[in-house]
Amino acid sequence: MTETLLPLVSFLLPYTGFLIPMPVVIPALAAALSMLCARFPGAQRQIAFFSLLLLAAVNALLILIADTAGIQTLQVGGWDAPVGITLVADRLSTVMLFTSSVVLFSVMWYAISQGIRDGSKDEPVAVFLPTYMLLTMGVNVSFLAGDLFNLYVGFEIFLVASYVLLTLGASPARVRAGVGYVMVSMASSLIFVLALAYVYAAVGTMNMAQIGMRMEDVPEGTRTAIFSVLLIAFGIKAAIFPLDAWLPDSYPTAPSLVTAVFAGLLTKVGVYAIIRARTSIFTGGGLDQLLMWVALATMLVGILGAMAQSDIKRLLSFTLVSHIGYMIFGVSLGTAQGLSGAIFYAVHHILVQTALFLVVGLIERQAGTSSLRRLGSLIYSAPLIAILYFIPAMNLGGIPPFSGFLGKVILLQAGANEGSWQAWVLIGGAVLTSLLTLYVMVLVWAKGFLRDRADAPEGNMALAHPSPLSDVTDVIELEERQDVGKVPFGMLASTSLLVLASVSITFLAGPISGVTSRAAESAQDDTIYRYAVLGDNADNPSRTLIQKDRYKNDADSFEQRRSPIEQPQPGVDSVAPAALTSAPEKKEGQR
Repeated sequence: MTETLLPLVSFLLPYTGFLIPMPVVIPALAAALSMLCARFPGAQRQIAFFSLLLLAAVNALLILIADTAGIQTLQVGGWDAPVGITLVADRLSTVMLFTSSVVLFSVMWYAISQGIRDGSKDEPVAVFLPTYMLLTMGVNVSFLAGDLFNLYVGFEIFLVASYVLLTLGASPARVRAGVGYVMVSMASSLIFVLALAYVYAAVGTMNMAQIGMRMEDVPEGTRTAIFSVLLIAFGIKAAIFPLDAWLPDSYPTAPSLVTAVFAGLLTKVGVYAIIRARTSIFTGGGLDQLLMWVALATMLVGILGAMAQSDIKRLLSFTLVSHIGYMIFGVSLGTAQGLSGAIFYAVHHILVQTALFLVVGLIERQAGTSSLRRLGSLIYSAPLIAILYFIPAMNLGGIPPFSGFLGKVILLQAGANEGSWQAWVLIGGAVLTSLLTLYVMVLVWAKGFLRDRADAPEGNMALAHPSPLSDVTDVIELEERQDVGKVPFGMLASTSLLVLASVSITFLAGPISGVTSRAAESAQDDTIYRYAVLGDNADNPSRTLIQKDRYKNDADSFEQRRSPIEQPQPGVDSVAPAALTSAPEKKEGQR
């Protein structure tokens, strides 16, 4: 298939410099236009809808270019790194960009459809849409950033937006949760700024490629201390144990569609930052064993917390924390195969987790609650919603042949090939977590869908009416609740899109795992990344308006990386094939 797309890639390659900044420019312009059209809700909806549709198309082209031609960079303003700002579009970042764009488009479609049917004049739609586009911009900046400072800027952009989205309606519960979220996020930001100061004091630059080069000459103790501070900052964003306590108290209070975006994307930005720091900066992996124990604790603590919940949104929030542990598991192995499994599982989890939260929104609308103490009989009253829940629930539980099962198999195989006793302990923890995840998913199915609602302890109670964005707390008798009508087509279609996207990973597991394998190889081959970003003359940067060829002999192309990852024998570290090839020649003056 790649060979058939080569003419398209050849046509697009000269325009790559225009495509790379589009994930930042499109949502920024859409946010501005939405603010200008605040008095015209219809125009706002059209701007947001088609902007995100265009964004998904651009990201699809970027992932095609990056996978076929290799790492692509843009030196903003023509100033070469490390003086200028560098945007990096490699396989890892474009995979995350495209997956996030699918989620962002689906949730926006869901929000527009629900707002048209259930919204009222009191709904904060004029605030929601531009803020949502600002959130999109912040996430995309984080994925494309080639230096730590602009990664921090991306974090702050979506922090501001997420605080607004979390407190929509300004109810006491949401404001309380929002204040807690902001305090934790500010603590993370302060730690991040402190880490930036340490990095600059140690190596004198913020560019990740150059940091990785100079960090090799820094004493091991200093290097480990800096990595530890960065891990704390990123770990709070990713909600890894023991920095995860804020998430289950913050996310469930937001509207379901907002929670869906938060659960699907924001924590994965933290995971992406950990992957980028581990592969581009701290290539020695001095904290891999610590990450193994963190991954194990995150998986087990998260799923044990989920078992104790009676509200589906809180239950899913704890499973979200738990499954972040699988991604950290892959990163901690320090092998190309483990990293490939982590990326594959991140793609799967973004789609599945978002789909489940959107299904919860459908349940809240039709049944008037998301509490298992009040739910029942949904398989009879809402059979389509039951199907939309069952498929991603079984996927998350790791039932074959879904992508959740495939992602876990890749990670377990990577752990077995690594061969250490810590890896085998992680494998045991991952299997146990998967079984307990299946248990809580079946528990929700049994109580919410199969049980008669009359048998629920509070089955006669329900929320007075649905509300897309504002917080509804009025509880009435179920018989007194007015019929909310059929589920709007857009809500079903957007949720079905995510469910189908998650299922499609099963049928496209070969090509997708091929992309994630090449992404892992490319990420671990730091010589390619450094050369693509810094070029020939890193020590004497200049202003060049013509985009230079940042790598030689197509060292990061599809043809060079089409071979599968070498699977090592137990106890032997895996080596990516690209790492065994000759590195690009370095001209005089390059470090």
